[in-house]
Amino acid sequence: MKISYNWIKEYLNLDVSAVDLAEKIERTSVEVDSVVTPSDGLKKIVVGHVLSVQAHPDSDHLHICEIDVGDDEPSQIVCGAPNIAAGQNVIVALPGSRIADNVKIKRSKMRGVESDGMVCALQEIGFPEEVVPKDYVDGIYVLPADVQPGAPVFDLLGMNDSLIDLDVTPNRGDMLSLNGTLRDLAAIYDQPVTLDTPHVIEAGDAIDTQLSLHVDDSLAPQYRMRLVRDIKIAPSPMWLQIHLWNAGLRPINNVVDITNYVMLKYGQPLHAFDYGKFSGQDVYVRTAQAGETLTTLDENDHELDPSDIVIADSQAPIALAGVMGGLSTAISDQTVTVAVEAAVFEHDHIRKAAQRHHLHTDASQRFERGVNQAGVQDALDAAAQMLTELAAGTVQTGTAVGSNHQPEPAVISLTLTHVNAVLGTELTMDQVSHILETLGFTVKVTGDELTVTVPIRRNDIHIPADLLEEIARIYGYDNLPVTLPTGRMTQGRLTPAQRLMRATRKSLEGLGLNQAISYALTTEDKAKMFLTHPDSQVTKLAWPMSVDHAVLRMNMVTGLLDDIAYNTARKVKDVALYEQGRVFYRQDGQDRPAEEEHIAGAITGQLVPAAWNQPAQDVDFYQWKGIVAAYLQDMAVKGDVTYEPNTEMPEMHPGRTADILIHGHKIGFMGQVHPTIAKRFKIGATYVFDLNLQAIIDMPKQENQYDVISRYPTITRDIAMLVDDAVTNEQVVALIERRGGAYLQSVKLFDVYDGVKVPKGKKSLAYTLTYQDKHATLVDDAVTQAFEKVTKRLQDELGAEIR
Repeated sequence: MKISYNWIKEYLNLDVSAVDLAEKIERTSVEVDSVVTPSDGLKKIVVGHVLSVQAHPDSDHLHICEIDVGDDEPSQIVCGAPNIAAGQNVIVALPGSRIADNVKIKRSKMRGVESDGMVCALQEIGFPEEVVPKDYVDGIYVLPADVQPGAPVFDLLGMNDSLIDLDVTPNRGDMLSLNGTLRDLAAIYDQPVTLDTPHVIEAGDAIDTQLSLHVDDSLAPQYRMRLVRDIKIAPSPMWLQIHLWNAGLRPINNVVDITNYVMLKYGQPLHAFDYGKFSGQDVYVRTAQAGETLTTLDENDHELDPSDIVIADSQAPIALAGVMGGLSTAISDQTVTVAVEAAVFEHDHIRKAAQRHHLHTDASQRFERGVNQAGVQDALDAAAQMLTELAAGTVQTGTAVGSNHQPEPAVISLTLTHVNAVLGTELTMDQVSHILETLGFTVKVTGDELTVTVPIRRNDIHIPADLLEEIARIYGYDNLPVTLPTGRMTQGRLTPAQRLMRATRKSLEGLGLNQAISYALTTEDKAKMFLTHPDSQVTKLAWPMSVDHAVLRMNMVTGLLDDIAYNTARKVKDVALYEQGRVFYRQDGQDRPAEEEHIAGAITGQLVPAAWNQPAQDVDFYQWKGIVAAYLQDMAVKGDVTYEPNTEMPEMHPGRTADILIHGHKIGFMGQVHPTIAKRFKIGATYVFDLNLQAIIDMPKQENQYDVISRYPTITRDIAMLVDDAVTNEQVVALIERRGGAYLQSVKLFDVYDGVKVPKGKKSLAYTLTYQDKHATLVDDAVTQAFEKVTKRLQDELGAEIR
C-alpha cells in the first residue's frame, strides 16, 4: 500500500524525513518496499494556458498552439494530442526540461514548424498508465481553470509528496489504511493523534421505506447500506484525485472516488450501487445459485460458483461480494441515487472467490486480512458526508442494517515479571502500561499483573506472546539488551544425505555443468513427459498461480529443457545445466504425492569450445555418458554400474537412450532427447539424464576411494578379433576382466571396424590390455600366460577369431 507522507503529517507533527520515517516503520511495524517522490529527476515543467490552436499545414493530426507559460511572450508549441483546445490549462515541458525516463526536451522543428517545448500527458511526466483518468489516457491532462500560467506543476499534481510503499503482512490488515498507520506511528513516536469523526446531515425520508436488506450473517457478520439521492456525477476535485493516484488508484468520478478515498483512509472497502438500476427495493447477501453469471465492472463475464458470496436484487446477482461490483448497477453519468454498501464478509470465501475468478482487488486484499469490525459505520458515514459535500447528495434518514455481529474484544493477562524475563529488560509497570495505551489498548494493573483489553481493530492480537511483541517493537528492538546464548553447545554437522548432496553439486560443477533452479510447478503435459514411474498420476493444485504452474512436476528434465530454450532464444547455444530437487509421484486413489529427491542434467552445443589446437565438437552420447559415469564414480556408489538400451521412452531418441543400473537396480536414464521433442521446445540436439538421488543416497558406498600408485612398470598387450555383430563390447570387456588374472589393470577398446574387408555378420574389435604388479616388477612370462588364457576364453565362449 502506498501512503502519502504529507497526508500523515496532517495528523502527526513529525520532524523527520520521509526516508527516516520509512526506516522507522520498517524496523518497528511492517516492511517498506520503497520511498518515492514522483517529481525527483523532473524539472522545468510548468502550467501553460492554451491561447489558440491551429491545424498544422503538413500534418493531419498535429496542431500549432500558442501557449502562455508565464513569460512576456507566448510560446509556440506543436502538439499532437487529439483533445488539445483553446482555453485549457495544460502541462508544458519547457526547452531544457527533464521529463520521465530522464528525457530532455529541446527546441525543435516539427515538420518545418518551430516548437518551443512539449505539451505533456500525465504518462510523459511519470504517471503510470493505470492511474491516469480514462478521459485523458489517450491525450493530454487538463488542469483546473484557476491555476496560474508559468507555475510549476509538481505541487498542483501532488508530485512533491513522498510516497511510502508499505508491504503489509497478512496479520497487519489494520495498516492497509491511513488511520491504522497513524495509530501505529502515534505509538512509535509517542504522540497523540486525533482522527476525523464523520458528521452526516440526514435530510431525506426514512431508509426503511426505500431499502430492505436480507443477509445471511454467516457470510456477512456485518452488512449496512446508506441511500443518497439527488447525486450530481462530476469529476472529483483535484485534492481527491491526487490522493487516489498517489495511492495507485485511477480517479473515475466523484462517487466512485469517494468510496476509494474512504477505503484508503479507514481501511473499509465500500461499494456504490446505482439504486435506480435495482430490481425492486430488496437486496440479498447470499451464495450464488447454480448457473448464475455476473458481468463485473471490468466487463468480464464470470460463471459463479455455489460458494461465491454475491449481492443480489430480486432478479439476479449485482456484485461479487468483497471483490468487485457488477456492471449492471455501475455508477454512470445518469446516476441520481446511490446505495453505498459497507460490510464485513467471511474472509475465506473472499480469498477463494478472488483466486477462483482471478480478481485480486484492493477490496479483496483488505477483506482477506480482516477489516476493523468496529469501524464499519464510521466509514459508511464518512462516505455519506462526502457525497453531500462533493456530489450535492441528500442522505436519506437512517442506515439499513442487514446484520450486526461484532466480536468481543480480546482480554489478555500477563505479568510485568514475565515481560522482563522474556525481553531481557528492566521495564517498569508505567513504561509497559504507557506503551500499550499508546497503541489504543485498555490496561488495568493489579499488583504485578496487567489485564489488557485489545481493540477489535487489532485482530492479530490473541495471546500474551502477541502483547510481548507489541511491547518489544514499540520499545525498540535496538533497545533490547544483547546477550550471548548460554547452555551446552553441540557441534553442528551435516547429515550423510546433506554431504552427498553437496558433493553432487561439487562433482557436476567440476564436470562443466552449471546449477539451475526451476519451479516445481509445471503444466500437465510437461509433467507427464520423461517419466521413470509410468503409472504415476498428476497432482493438480486447487488454486494455481497460472496455467503454466498448475501441477507438480514428475520429472526434472522439462524444467531444464525450458532453461535451454530460454538461452537458445537469446543466442546462447552452448548450455550445460544440472538441477537437484524433488519430483512428486502419486498413485491412483491417494490424495498426496510421494516426494523423491532427483538429480538431472541437460546439455546442448559444445562442452569444450574450439581452440588453436583442436576444433569444436558437439557433445555426443559417449561424452555425456562419461559425465554421468564420472559423477557416479565421485559418489562412491558400491556396485557395478551398467547401461542398458531403452527404446520405450517416447520423449527420448530410441537409438541413443540407456537405462542406468547399479547392481541391477534401475536408478534413472540418460540419452538424447527425441528430435520431435527438441523441436517442440525449440532447441537443438540435447542430451539429458535423470537420476534418483534418494536411491544413490541410500545405496552402500565405497568409503575408501584411493589406491597406492605403483612404482613398478606396466606391460601392455594388444588383441584384435572378429566376432559376431550380436556380441557387444560389454560382453567382451566383462569376459576379459573376469579371466584376465590378478595383474590385469585395464581394458581399453581402441578400434572398431565392420567394413568390406570383414565377413558379413562380423565386426573387428581391437583392445589394449594393461598389466601391472603393484609389489614387484612383472615378468613377461606371467603376462603371456594370462594373455593366452584370455585369448582361449574369447574363442571358446564368444566364438572370437583372433586376428
